[in-house]
Order: sequence, then C-alpha cells, then structure tokens
Amino acid sequence: MKSSEIRKTFLNFFAQRGHEIVPSSSLVPGNDPTLLFTNAGMVQFKDTFLGDEVRSYNRATSSQRCVRAGGKHNDLENVGYTARHHTFFEMLGNFSFGDYFKREAIQYAWEFLTVELGLPAEKLWVTVFKDDDEAEAIWLNEMKIDSTRFSRLGEKDNFWAMGDTGPCGPCSEIFYDHGDDVQGGPPGSPDEDGDRYIEIWNLVFMQYERKADGSLKPLPKPSVDTGAGLERVAAVLQHVHSNYEIDLFQALLKDAAKVTGINDLTNTSLRVIADHIRSCSFLILDGVIPSNEGRGYVLRRIVRRAVRHGYQLGVKDIFFYKLVASLVAVMGEAYPELAAQQAVVEKVLNEEEQQFARTLENGMAILEKAIADLDGDTLAGDTVFRLYDTFGFPVDLTADVAREHDLKIDMGGFEQAMNVQKDKARSASNFTAAEKLDLAPEERTDFVGYEALASDSNVEQIFSLSNQSLSSANVGDEVLVLLNSSPFYGESGGQVGDTGGLRYGDGSAEVIDTQKQNDVLVHRVIVKEGELEVGAAVTTSVSEAD
Repeated sequence: MKSSEIRKTFLNFFAQRGHEIVPSSSLVPGNDPTLLFTNAGMVQFKDTFLGDEVRSYNRATSSQRCVRAGGKHNDLENVGYTARHHTFFEMLGNFSFGDYFKREAIQYAWEFLTVELGLPAEKLWVTVFKDDDEAEAIWLNEMKIDSTRFSRLGEKDNFWAMGDTGPCGPCSEIFYDHGDDVQGGPPGSPDEDGDRYIEIWNLVFMQYERKADGSLKPLPKPSVDTGAGLERVAAVLQHVHSNYEIDLFQALLKDAAKVTGINDLTNTSLRVIADHIRSCSFLILDGVIPSNEGRGYVLRRIVRRAVRHGYQLGVKDIFFYKLVASLVAVMGEAYPELAAQQAVVEKVLNEEEQQFARTLENGMAILEKAIADLDGDTLAGDTVFRLYDTFGFPVDLTADVAREHDLKIDMGGFEQAMNVQKDKARSASNFTAAEKLDLAPEERTDFVGYEALASDSNVEQIFSLSNQSLSSANVGDEVLVLLNSSPFYGESGGQVGDTGGLRYGDGSAEVIDTQKQNDVLVHRVIVKEGELEVGAAVTTSVSEAD
C-alpha cells in the first residue's frame, strides 16, 4: 500500500466513525509560545484539550505535518544515519475531546491495524503505563491479546507529555515485530533499541495538565490523543526495515540521485538531502524564512546541512532548490498549498543556498585542514567558532563532519570563544568613535525606523575604528558604516542603539551597535561574508527586541 493510500485509508476509517477530518495545521504553532515547531498531531487541539476552546465536533482525525529539529524534540543530528529519524514526518491521529476514552481508542486502533490493514495480531506487541490497570484490563480481557506479547512500563516510556507544560497522561503503545531474524528485544528489555520491535502507534489518554511547577491538574474531560507515524506504518506495510525504503522517500532519493550524480540510494548524504527538502520546503510554506534567530536559524541550519552533504557528494553548483518539484510530485496532492507556493519555496531556497555556497568551499578547506593537522580526537573550539562566525557553519554542521571522521568537537572552547564575542559586542555599546568622525556639517542620515525595521539603502562612507576613511572592508573587519538612510535607532537619551544586519550582493555584515553623531547614524559593523564597498546597495534589517 502506497503512503498516499495509507493516509487516505486512515482518515476515511475514522471519518466513517464520526470523526471530523481536520487539515494539518501550520508547523509554526499559533497557540503555544513554548513550542518551536509543531511536533505532534495534538498541538493544534491543545486549547480544546484544556477546555479553553470549544469546537463544533468532539471527535477529530488528521494527518499532521511535524518537524523535530530544535528545542526539546530535536532529531537533526541523527537524520541520515538511522533508519527512522527525520526532521519532518507526518503524524496520523484520532482525537476525542471528552467523548470516548480508553476502551474505544483501543478498539479503534486494534481494528484499524488488524482488520483494515490486515496486520497479523501475532506480529504486534502492546505496552501500557505501569499503574494503568484499566488499560491493561481492556487489552487482556476484552481485546483478548496474547499476554506474552504485553508489558507494563514506567513513566519514561508510557507517560506522554507534549512539553514541559500542557496536556499529558498515561499512554499505550503498539509495536510491530519484524521477526527474530532482526536484532533487538521487546519493549522494556535491555536490547529494546534494536530494529526488531518498532513503535507504530501511541494512544495517549489525556487526563492531566502539567503546570509550570510540575503539578498535575485533572483535565475538565478525559480525552484521547493518538499518533501513528505515517512513514513507520508505510515501512511495515511495504515490508522494509528503513523509512528511506518506502515509496515516498524512494521517489525523492531517485530525484536527488539524478541531481547529485550518485547512484547508491542508501548513501547517507543522499538520505540527508531527501529528508531535509521536506522540512525546509514545508517550513518556508508556513512562513519561516532563513535568518540568524529562532525558527529562521533552525531552517538555515537544515538548509546548510543539506548543501554541505551535496558538496560532500561533489556537487559544486546550486542544486537543493531543484528538489522542490520532486516533493510536489509526491506530496502535492495531500498538500495542495505546497504546489501553489512551489515557486516561492524554490526562490527562498535558491537564495539561501547561493549565499552559503560563497563561503562553503573556503570553510570546508579550513575544516578539512584542521582535521588533517589534528593530533587527537577533538576539534578545537576556536576552529569551530571561526567556522561559525566567519563562514556561517552552524555548530551541528561542523559536528556532522567531525562525526564522519570519528572525531568530537570542543564545545567548551567554542562557548568560551562565543562569550568573548558577546562581550565584545556588549562593549561596542560604549564606543565613542562616532563622536570623533570628521563629518561635514550638512551630512545627515534619513532615519526610517519609525516606518519599518528593514529597508534598502546605500553605503555612503566606511571608516576604520581609528577613524581612517576606507573604500571597502573585508570579511572579519570591524568598521563604522554610514548609510544614506537607515532603520537603526542611534543610541541617545538613555536608549541603546539598534543591532541587526546588512545584506548586499554577495555578502552580509552584522550591525553590533548604532550611535548618533549630530544628524548622522554611525553603524558599527562586522563583515561576515563578501567585500563591503562604498556605494554598495544594501538591505538593512533591525533585530527585534527579545
């Protein structure tokens, strides 16, 4: 059964049993500031579970797009190296808001798996929370499952919570047994992490809300939240052990192979690229743009990780954005909004890849030399920081390369170098060079910060920190820049100067402080990429306050 057919079959099964089919919500949670990304099907229903929102239905089903690449739920470093870790996945789910509870949830799940999908009961294993006598009685006495394929587990395995706060409760998990020819033991055993027993469905019995102090408050009405990973179910039904072998991924891998010139579809780098085009495309679709902060930085990390893996395969040209069309071909029917926004997604990825490509080769040369010259098994923290600060290498990208060489990275040294940089930026707020610049009395900067936090401008003058007039500044230089117009507020009247960034042609620069001298705004800038020249057209952007 194809992945698209499984998705339709699941939704139709529950629709026939009184569930409202609810479209996938955005990857950017609209109702939970504690979450970086939507990471489960129940996120869009959180307020309903808490009793704060009333819907026109009390049963729902959905196929929710999810991302786990930041915060508490972060699978990024394992993607490509294991059979089942992904940055993006789809969660099939059915939900009850104070309607049915444990008995019906268990009955529906068992019927769907053993009748609708035809999975043999003897290939399934069930677990419940150690204190959940009710769920155990339903499974053993009513569903009559084999007691030798059943176990009670502790809170770590069978008590589910969306995050540090919010809805939570005991759960019952259903595993598929791939057979004794596959390594691994049943849930709860010492070798449970093997590939033999794979969790395919989690039935969460929502009974509590966890408060910020850790206490559990009973929910107004006990509810049900279930989640079955589409990719895992597809792997079972298509008789493969790796999610990358299912039809959905095989199509992406084949197209990625054409673009990169690689024939081995099991290649780790190829798998990374196929996985990452999914998360990157859907994040952009949901309004996330590559940046150096928050969700935008996570997206930037994923894009750059994919591009680096392409570089490792020998790809020197821009390639990643070309796979958006492949993704639309396999997922556009289920998500028509992706097809509608294909050109937008391609444009954002193309621009981000071009920006990183300019420094990737130089950064990789430095990293490869550092590895070749290394005496030991740990990459120095100052090298990791230089790659991050000068060449835009996210730390996990450097860690990825180190991992491929069986090396570790000195995170303590990196953090120390980062703190030095932060102290340097803080001290910049006290700089007095602006007061000493030799400026003509009629010179002024058109301040546009009350209208917008981003604008187009031109570089009028560049000065060194010793006030020497310059025609340009190179990567790593810290200089003072005057623009003809600027959204950056200059320090005055007790309000600190704005920070942010400049983008231009083939480069970028970080604005670490802004001062005001008469009617002129003086931007203290560190050049990050490309040469910054007098006369250059720049796009300015002010960092929003935390």
